[in-house]
Amino acid sequence: MDNSTIKFTVPGDDRESMHRILRMVFDALSEKGYNPINQIVGYLLSEDPTYITNHKNARAMIGRLDRDELLQEMVRYFLDGNP
Repeated sequence: MDNSTIKFTVPGDDRESMHRILRMVFDALSEKGYNPINQIVGYLLSEDPTYITNHKNARAMIGRLDRDELLQEMVRYFLDGNP
């Protein structure tokens, strides 16, 4: 069994797309009166799309994102402070 670690990277254009989609989802949740941070965290932890509103097609948009890649970007941003 190979015990080497696989390197995972997200291309720059995917980062921009993720940011744009996450911002649109955040705005749609806000417009509907939800706490967008809580709703997005609920979605990320549970994989349950009902945490995200259908308003402005937000549920479909966030469903196009790979959750693992999104989490990686969020951790990187938090630790590095780089958008």
